[in-house]
Amino acid sequence: MSVIDTSTTRDAALQEAFGAEVDLLYAQAARSEANAALKGALELRSFLAVAEEHLERVHSIAESDGQMGELPSDDLHRHDQWIEAAEANCDLYGSALDELLLTMPPPSHPNVPCPGPRRPEVTATAPPAPARPRAGTVRARRP
Repeated sequence: MSVIDTSTTRDAALQEAFGAEVDLLYAQAARSEANAALKGALELRSFLAVAEEHLERVHSIAESDGQMGELPSDDLHRHDQWIEAAEANCDLYGSALDELLLTMPPPSHPNVPCPGPRRPEVTATAPPAPARPRAGTVRARRP
């Protein structure tokens, strides 16, 4: 299984945030052209793809075990725990990816950091240097 070829429930949001198809985003990361946000998003997406595929397998196994009413209560309880754990993983990775995408700059500028408040330009000028004494002038003595 390749996570690049596996679709996830968050692919549309990822594509909207970065302005490209998922496979192109992975290609960009492979060429080391991805910023830190894209790398993090793709890592979370990869974990989400594995978690969602695992959840599908857990559901398939539970269904293939026959009629759930025919299973002993211990087996039924184990299936429930397994499904709950797989769903929790999907929720965890999906929520983490959603949070990351919420902090992203607008889609029109995916690689430009969000500008902060504008700082005023500071121009410093040094005070004028004291005048040098001229030749032949006498300094006054201070008391």
